[in-house]
Amino acid sequence: MRMRTLLCVVGGIACALSAAAAGAEVRLTDDNGQEIVLQRPARRIVSLAPHVTELLFAAGAGERIVGAVDYSDYPEAAKRIPRVGDNRQLDLERIVTLKPDLIVVWLHGNAQRQLDKLVTLGIPVFYNEPRRLADIARAIRQMGELAGTEVVAQQAAAEFVAREAKLRARYGGRAPVRVFYQIWERPLMTVNGRHLISDVMRLCGGQNVFGELKPLVPTVSTEAVLTADPEAIVTAIIDGRVQNGLEAWKKWPRLTAVARDNFFYIPTDFISRHTPRILEGAARICEALDAARTRRPGGATP
Repeated sequence: MRMRTLLCVVGGIACALSAAAAGAEVRLTDDNGQEIVLQRPARRIVSLAPHVTELLFAAGAGERIVGAVDYSDYPEAAKRIPRVGDNRQLDLERIVTLKPDLIVVWLHGNAQRQLDKLVTLGIPVFYNEPRRLADIARAIRQMGELAGTEVVAQQAAAEFVAREAKLRARYGGRAPVRVFYQIWERPLMTVNGRHLISDVMRLCGGQNVFGELKPLVPTVSTEAVLTADPEAIVTAIIDGRVQNGLEAWKKWPRLTAVARDNFFYIPTDFISRHTPRILEGAARICEALDAARTRRPGGATP
């Protein structure tokens, strides 16, 4: 009888703490340097980027999402969320109709003019854009705070950190490999050293040959790539199909990546989305760069 009473008391305390958290004020600084204040955790969230949708689900807040943009397709439940446009063109009327108490956006992926209109309506807007792998764990925790699902979010963030640490311990100290990451072929586009993809490459011992450029996603020339002479060239594929081929580089057989057949393709959802799944892409890039190391003269090992 005493045990039952004790359990009831403990359970009551837990429920009280949960209820208090559910009604507590939320105060966070987003990736745009702006402080957002919610009187209580959000219950109706609109996600304006596929990676944000995925982060919210990872934080245990998937059921709080009432609207999302196109291509919000992971996890499976995300496909059933009502659509409010895409990254470039939002359906503002639909968003307002959904009565969100929070909108989470991609800092450099949404139309600012449309976002400004939402802000004038008094809807809180939280900007997200991870630039480092550590930022993904932080973003998961933030989504949990915003939605009041901290327990799930903290666990998911901890699991991400542990997986990243395991990869870093295995690959981080290996011989450097100079890498050109090709985002697009025409125009020829890549990433600089501040981009999240560069942080993934660093985890694997990769060195971005265009890391010093100022634009986050710079356009480069063929001549610049030939001068940089990367040892490996990496790009993304969509649904197993090569959308942005590397075959054109075979015109220059003296290019080290060509001479050693160091062309590598990573599924775009594993490398282009700022979510926990990027560690799947990291593992594949690490394996690819290991393959490049073994193709060095003399068959050098990692």
